[in-house]
Amino acid sequence: MWPIETIEAFDLFLRDRGLRFDGVVIGGAALSLLGIVSRPTKDVDILVPIIPQEIHVAARAFAAEIRATGEILRDDWLNNGPASLADHLSMGWQERLEDVFDGSALHLRCLGRHDLLCAKLFALCDRGIDLGDCIALAPTSDELQNVLTWLQLQDANPDWPEHVLNTIADVAKRIRHGI
Repeated sequence: MWPIETIEAFDLFLRDRGLRFDGVVIGGAALSLLGIVSRPTKDVDILVPIIPQEIHVAARAFAAEIRATGEILRDDWLNNGPASLADHLSMGWQERLEDVFDGSALHLRCLGRHDLLCAKLFALCDRGIDLGDCIALAPTSDELQNVLTWLQLQDANPDWPEHVLNTIADVAKRIRHGI
């Protein structure tokens, strides 16, 4: 799915049904809305709030309409999958949010740059599948250094800090920074 087109269409879908939703989007959809990447994504991850039932129902109905046109959109395309991340972000993350979409029924914000880097680099260290997004964010060596300490504290595994250091060093090398 192409996040921008999907979100624009979902905004109209919500408007036509008299529904509104305000949320914080993260992941690939956020990067797409920010213009950092231009690739399809399988879902729109909402960090906060917990998506209300009426919005879940609308999102599933929207997905069914999209599938009827021959496009692919899963029922759970709008989800709170990464909601637990909100408990781990640096203090004050809510004050650093940026507007990324303001439609007639849908208002989306995303994490500020530092917090977005933290989330994407954590995902890279944890799952190993977000390298392209991390490179697309093009963090400076100072930004990588600032994320490093926070990131090393996110897992109790004794090997985690070294894994994080190696992962950050690899990202820095690929962007041609020394760290």
